[in-house]
Amino acid sequence: MAELAVGDKAPEIIAQNQSGESINLSSFLGKKVILYFYPKDNTSGCTTEACNFRDNYQALLQDGFEVIGVSIDSEQSHQKFISKFELPFHLLADEDQKIVNDYGVWVEKNMYGKKYMGTARTTFVINEKGIIEHIIKKVDNKNATQQIRDLYQG
Repeated sequence: MAELAVGDKAPEIIAQNQSGESINLSSFLGKKVILYFYPKDNTSGCTTEACNFRDNYQALLQDGFEVIGVSIDSEQSHQKFISKFELPFHLLADEDQKIVNDYGVWVEKNMYGKKYMGTARTTFVINEKGIIEHIIKKVDNKNATQQIRDLYQG
C-alpha cells in the first residue's frame, strides 16, 4: 500500500476500544482527531506520550480535538494501561495489525542489531472532513500535545 500523505482521506477504522466497544473513525467527522500510534502499553516512552495527552486532554477537547491511541495490544492490556494512568481517551486494540498496516506504520525496526516488525510511533492529525492534515513521524513523547499545538499557531 502506498504511504499516506497530507491531503489523503484517512482510512476508515472500525476497531474495539479498551471496553470492547466498536469505534469507527467516521463517527468523529466534524471533529479534529489526533490519531496516535504507539508501540506498546506500559513502556516508558508510550506511557510518557499517553500521560502528556492525558494531562492536556481537556484543553485539546476545548480546541476541538478528540484523541485516539492505537497499538497492537489487546483490550485487556489497554484496560490495565488506562486504569493505571487514568487515561481519558479511547485506546484501540489492533491485534490483527489491520490499522497499523492501513496507516503504513507497521515497519521493520532494528534494536541492538536485531531486526523485527513493530509500530512506528506516528501521529496523524485528521481534520473535520476526515482528511489527513498533519503527520508527525518524529514524535516528542514528553511534548506530544505541544507538537500538535505548534502546527496550528502561526
